[in-house]
Amino acid sequence: MRPDSCAIALHIVERGDTLYLLAQRYGTTVQAIADANPGININQLYIGQELIIYPGYRNNSYSNPSSSCITQAELNLRNLMRMLWEQHITWTRLTITSMVFNLPDVEPTTNRLLRNPKDFEAALVPFYGPSSASKFSELLTEHLVLAADLIKAAKAGNTSAASDIERRWYNNARDIAALLGSINPYWSKQQWERMLFDHLRLVKTEAVEMLNGNYLAEINLYDEMERQAMMMADVLAEGIVRQFTDRFR
Repeated sequence: MRPDSCAIALHIVERGDTLYLLAQRYGTTVQAIADANPGININQLYIGQELIIYPGYRNNSYSNPSSSCITQAELNLRNLMRMLWEQHITWTRLTITSMVFNLPDVEPTTNRLLRNPKDFEAALVPFYGPSSASKFSELLTEHLVLAADLIKAAKAGNTSAASDIERRWYNNARDIAALLGSINPYWSKQQWERMLFDHLRLVKTEAVEMLNGNYLAEINLYDEMERQAMMMADVLAEGIVRQFTDRFR
């Protein structure tokens, strides 16, 4: 049963809607939307379909026992993590574009991208302290620097250097996954390795498509990158909420 304090939204399905994207938009979960709409096919919505959605409502075992609504504190955290990952992939794409086409904004664009790890650090400090948050920032910065080095090597046609950089890029992802798995019992190293490896695959493919002039393919790929980044954001937020439940009551 939902609490009466959760507002009700009636959503009319439009082209491109999925339950995952709607859950992001309304600050809820796929399961909560499915529970509110018995009999729907969660894998196949149709245009014009009406869905009842309780914004900020969830249905899981670790929620605040006095309420199944997402608190404002949790909603703020979810939105912050989504914003940071959205900025991560957006400024990554803009930096790749500037590097590939030798645009005059490459330096300020890269500098803005490199601010992203520090923004993540500031978001993590209240939960994990300066040491772990700083380590995450350091590793994420290395991730971005290696990505830039990989693009430079690819542009120069230096396959040997590119291969070595890519190896170090994946090792860096393993280090990030190990760190996250060590500071939160609801995150696993294996889970983060899978997600980060997928992220690397998408970033590399994005750069390759742009270098080869396959602009439509690169644009279409960005949609997949965005969905994958939002998944990582939600995993971060969910893990923090589960670990620090008292802060989100």
